Amino acid sequence: MPHLLRELDQPVLKPGKLPNRILSELLKDIKESRNDTRLIVGPGVGEDAAHIDFGDRVLIAKTDPITFVANDIARYAVNVNANDIAVAGGTPKWFLATLLMPAGSTEAEVARIFQQLQQAAQEIDVTLAGGHTEITQAVTQPVICGFMLGEAPTGANISASAAEPGDAILLTKGIAIEGTAILARDARDDVLGAGVSAETVRRAADFLTNPGISVLTDAQILIASGAVHSMHDITEGGISTAAQELATASKLDIELKQFEVTVLPETAEICDALGLNPWGLIGSGALLAAVDPAMANDAVDRLKRAGLDAAVIGSASTPQHPDGPGVYIQDEGGTLGPAETFERDELARYFDGEAV
Repeated sequence: MPHLLRELDQPVLKPGKLPNRILSELLKDIKESRNDTRLIVGPGVGEDAAHIDFGDRVLIAKTDPITFVANDIARYAVNVNANDIAVAGGTPKWFLATLLMPAGSTEAEVARIFQQLQQAAQEIDVTLAGGHTEITQAVTQPVICGFMLGEAPTGANISASAAEPGDAILLTKGIAIEGTAILARDARDDVLGAGVSAETVRRAADFLTNPGISVLTDAQILIASGAVHSMHDITEGGISTAAQELATASKLDIELKQFEVTVLPETAEICDALGLNPWGLIGSGALLAAVDPAMANDAVDRLKRAGLDAAVIGSASTPQHPDGPGVYIQDEGGTLGPAETFERDELARYFDGEAV
């Protein structure tokens, strides 16, 4: 039994993704007891999909719920799950959804989500393959738990643990895209009340589709470039947590240059108004990649030619600190220090009323 389960009088966990320090401990027994040789990549901090050997191809499986939002929940569910297939080197193919609706929901409300699921899946050429729908008093707003299956040719799957010392760290689009869209859509009145203009809120709400929360194209371009060793999409906990997960999985230090990280103006304004740090804000739509440093500039050029903003924002190296792999930030003055850690996403903190 993991040590943390033996402790008494533990604090109550707050809403949001389970902190990595706890997850890592809980996964130890699972890893030690695993004896299925066909499971190429199993559960681990930074590994967001399972890779299963099917001979001539690798089946890649991912499950993730959408719990923060009520508006356009289906688009989030399909794309967030597809992203983790893409960064594993796979092509998303089949999606199953468990839809939980609160008591009092109408047929029209359920039908609308079904239509959204179908549209979101069609947009990325994914087949809706099944699922389950239930009205339950266990939820107070719609919840979708998605399950995406994809595939990759044998040997073409990509693990988060495959980053190498000396790799360049590349970022696409910008951080906190998803969180910005959610705040503009689901907390619009609060954002306006904090002094953000209606026009800024309108543009931020459009982040859901422009630049969008999908990284399928980003991943496909990087794979075609031949430069990529490892990829990780930025979800709960923002870029800081994603970089830490990449560092943990690859057992490398990650050093990021703060001034190279793109924070879109709408994101900066909304986060400043609400007292949030964009480095810890959920960020689907942005992709972190560890790439061959000799090919990094070409990879960036390929992304930009496809209309995707991209930049080299740092590098990976052999750990130099006794505490093991970590993330370090270089500021504009050249000072290097540990990255801020976020045990909870800034969005969860905001919805709990903890933000300034």
